[in-house]
Amino acid sequence: MGGGDSKLHFRKAVIQLTTKTQPVEASDDAFWDQFWANASTTVQDIFALVPAAEIRAVREESPSNLATLCYKAVEKLVQVADSGCSTEKQCHMVLNCTRLLTRILPYIFEDADWRGFFWSTVPGAGRARSFGEDEGEDEARPLAESLLLAIADLLFCLDFTVHSTKKSGPDAALDLQSVDSCEYIWEAGVGFAHSPPYNHVHDMNRTELLKLLLTCFSEAMYLPPSPDRKSTNPWVSFFCSSENRHALPLFTSLLNVVCAYDPVGYGIPYNYLLSSDQREQLVVQAIQVLVVTLEHEGGAVARAALQVLDGTAPTEAMGEQAAEPENLFVNYLSRIHRDEDLSFMLKGMTQLLNNPLVQTYLPHSTKKIQFHQELLLLFWKLCDINKKFLFFVLKSSDVLDVLVPILFYLNDARADQSRVGLVHIGVFILLLLSGERNFGVRLNKPYILRVPMDIPVFTGTHADLLIVIFHKIISSGHQRLQPLFDCLLTVIVNTTVSPYLKSLSMVAANKLLHLLEAFSTPWFLFSSPQNHHLVFFLLEVFNNIIQYQFDGNSHLVYAIIRKRSIFHQLANLPSDTASIQKALQKKRKSGISRSVSVTSETGDHSRVPVPADSSMFKASLEATPGIDKITEKAQVSEEGTMVSVSVPPPAAAGTSDTESNSDRDHEVPAVAPSGVSSSAPWSASPDWVMSWKVKLPLQTIMRLLQVLVPQVEKICIDKGLTDESEILNFLQHGTLVGLLPVPHPILIRKYQANTGTATWFHTYMWGIIYLRNVDPPVWYDTDIRLFEIQRI
Repeated sequence: MGGGDSKLHFRKAVIQLTTKTQPVEASDDAFWDQFWANASTTVQDIFALVPAAEIRAVREESPSNLATLCYKAVEKLVQVADSGCSTEKQCHMVLNCTRLLTRILPYIFEDADWRGFFWSTVPGAGRARSFGEDEGEDEARPLAESLLLAIADLLFCLDFTVHSTKKSGPDAALDLQSVDSCEYIWEAGVGFAHSPPYNHVHDMNRTELLKLLLTCFSEAMYLPPSPDRKSTNPWVSFFCSSENRHALPLFTSLLNVVCAYDPVGYGIPYNYLLSSDQREQLVVQAIQVLVVTLEHEGGAVARAALQVLDGTAPTEAMGEQAAEPENLFVNYLSRIHRDEDLSFMLKGMTQLLNNPLVQTYLPHSTKKIQFHQELLLLFWKLCDINKKFLFFVLKSSDVLDVLVPILFYLNDARADQSRVGLVHIGVFILLLLSGERNFGVRLNKPYILRVPMDIPVFTGTHADLLIVIFHKIISSGHQRLQPLFDCLLTVIVNTTVSPYLKSLSMVAANKLLHLLEAFSTPWFLFSSPQNHHLVFFLLEVFNNIIQYQFDGNSHLVYAIIRKRSIFHQLANLPSDTASIQKALQKKRKSGISRSVSVTSETGDHSRVPVPADSSMFKASLEATPGIDKITEKAQVSEEGTMVSVSVPPPAAAGTSDTESNSDRDHEVPAVAPSGVSSSAPWSASPDWVMSWKVKLPLQTIMRLLQVLVPQVEKICIDKGLTDESEILNFLQHGTLVGLLPVPHPILIRKYQANTGTATWFHTYMWGIIYLRNVDPPVWYDTDIRLFEIQRI
């Protein structure tokens, strides 16, 4: 039968589903086999020959036919998996059933009445393999469980998805139940030393099965955001439970395939243009499946712990028994501890993260990967779940191999509203890293590598690079990044505490002073109830450096002296009603402002034709939680260790340069990032201004200026200096010992798990998966409820 004839028969079968007046019997194998018997049908054919309108028509007008089609497709997958998929015909059947279910499942999920269908028990549907179970339990297994177990089996099917050294075929078919899938892990790496021979056909088959698996998990896209995080994904919960006997080898295979992937290969110029790379498609699907499965901790106790931590559930909830099985993927990841395994993971992640930064003499001669957003999500999960991996990253300079590409992505995406989520995930990772002592220490390493970024040329450290990039984000980033300002400054505060930041370059010092100048203008301070927090953060940065790292930071001290008028203006900030109104009237149209809404989504919400390019669209995101919700405080002891504190220590008598100045004493009612309350428009008042103005931690800086300004002026007059190098030399050899106020307690704001960021990550993750799966467009033009897809 020719390819054209087979497609014609397939198309006729689809039409019959909607036109037959009587339901097609499940026993009519001759009819149902038309959907998966043809060997020439591709995934693109399936999506073209099964239009969305007809799927919805069958769902509404002939529901029994759609139910039977799903049941028969799952049954075929189960049967072939049981027989070992030993013939070419069976291989084609598996692929066709896989593609058909990938096409249909999103339309099952978009209808609330149909979502429970796969979790119902269909008589005789998809006999599941019994692992010590009796036949009665097998028959009662829901269709979803049968499908997931069949996919898991097929992912370790000899000579279909894994390489077999044994003879197989129709006469020597191997029972998959007798196969130890741990011997057939896809790639060497964590827990597996043998690297199987590369087979691009196996990679293609794995990719299609993983795409179906991801489609099964995507039921979450059709549910609205759930701030309480009570709902879990039953598909993920079952697949990652002990019911799946392939959980360990599959987790290891996915992780190893991602971390072992080398897009450059032998480095032959333009090699990626000469041949297709099937491994990249597999890596993309593998990393997406990983981030989805690792999102769910599993068990009611873990979920209750998150809610108690966030203050959204009573403490008694911790005593509940786990209502769902443990997530084995999370369990396996948390237990990785060998240095060689951690090194393999880190090396693989840094190599892929740095791939877009690679420069060669021949333009575009090296392959550039496009899945860096998924990589950042996976890196986040690795650090969040496995603290040994986090500390392994931080204990060497390898952390800089993570920092530089993240800063590159932040700078590259700062003005693009379609990549706001990329900036968020990058900043969240840096916030997580900055909460650990070693991160600030590593930033003192000189920045020598010149990555192509539109930033000022400077000679300095990685800390200087971080400050310069953050300045670019704040000063010239998209307005929807404004809720991140607190996070950005928190990272800087964390990295400037003793004994971390040894010196700042003149460029970085000037950038910090420029930020303070912008944030301390009256019109900005009075335009939102949250804006003054930014000034407190920056003053804390200066105080940290002056009190603990004065030696070596002459550039910053010099910049403070030159810009001393900023601090005098802050100390004398007017607070009467007339001055407030006058300042607001002078509000400049350009510059940094958080007085306008930044959480509302912009763009055309209308549906658009077939998406030719995923970069034309963006997925909406949840609001970013406030910095007080996503961090907890840890006090730094004299030995450099950190001890968690529940509340900041009280301010010492007669001293206002304490951590409480920037967090506790100037607390204000929680408001949206837009600075507008839900009940009535907010406006600055004299009492409100005075409530935080008196707590501005200016004493240390004012004392520095009081001591050093006369000395610098005298030197300039006596020696007639016009060269700043001699002034810097004087400052380098100066001292303020015994002249400054009592040093304030050093506190670091460490990231803490909370429901707000959990919801944000959930939405962002599925938005990325939606936009990255456009060939074929698995979820396009379906009724997504988790986020909105907008044209940009």
